[in-house]
Amino acid sequence: MTTYTVGILLFDDVEVLDFAGPYEVLSVTEDENTDKLFNVVTISEKGQLIRARNGLKVEPDYHFDNHPELDIVVVPGGYGAREVESKNPVVVEWVKQQNDRVQKMTSVCTGSFILGEAGLLDGKSATTHWTALDRMEKAFPNVTVKRDVKFVDQGHLITSAGISAGIEMALHLVAVLYGKETAANTAKHMEYDWQTQF
Repeated sequence: MTTYTVGILLFDDVEVLDFAGPYEVLSVTEDENTDKLFNVVTISEKGQLIRARNGLKVEPDYHFDNHPELDIVVVPGGYGAREVESKNPVVVEWVKQQNDRVQKMTSVCTGSFILGEAGLLDGKSATTHWTALDRMEKAFPNVTVKRDVKFVDQGHLITSAGISAGIEMALHLVAVLYGKETAANTAKHMEYDWQTQF
């Protein structure tokens, strides 16, 4: 089976479960031979130690200039995404460039604001954390904002709602790429109550 390389963007004040949820899902996904189906790496702009929300320190694997070629990108949210990185031209440009190269561009929570600033959501449907839905509509008038959903799959681009919704999005991604049975096995391993939304 194909093994996909997943890059998870990290930055100061990233919401912990936004990146840790998809990291866990994709890292533990295996085929029937217990072979890993995803190679998951973490990336920050400069590769420096980052301080996530509530003080968790995380050392990324790579920075923008030395990471491997990626198949999937996960852009998490939190205060750092919404208020800082969505206004960081280096991060926005990196996301824009990766979008042209990867098979799947995804976001969790207010990571969608970085995608929005990169112009990736224009003309598409998307979602974000429930507290930021109105703000998203005002900030990105060309986006159809979806409410009361865990994620929105637009094919190449998938956005998810807040925090724990990233787990749902990641399991959906597994189901899309490897089938519902593989996703269900991953959820069972995690003792996560998952119902496919296909």
